[in-house]
Amino acid sequence: MSRTDRERSSVTVRIAGEEHTIRANVEPAYTRRCAELVDERIREIRSRSGLLETHKAAILAALSITDELFQARDELAVAGKDMADRASHLTAHIEKQMRAHASEG
Repeated sequence: MSRTDRERSSVTVRIAGEEHTIRANVEPAYTRRCAELVDERIREIRSRSGLLETHKAAILAALSITDELFQARDELAVAGKDMADRASHLTAHIEKQMRAHASEG
């Protein structure tokens, strides 16, 4: 079942000291995990930078999480290209071996 096929559920989470009710097409536990990551990142930024304004810390947290996402996407793209190159190389090697064995027989 895809996320769009699921029934929307509500879950209340606490982010930066405020409660938010989130409605989503995912399991409530997943929404809680997402909220915990955002809350944790905001707390880290506030403690490291001394920021008192929650909205500024939230923006920096969003940028930090987005940076991680983009880095992970880039790493995945590189890994996918590497796997495709290896598969192509192996396919060429197997085909070469099959032609060599066919010509022997």
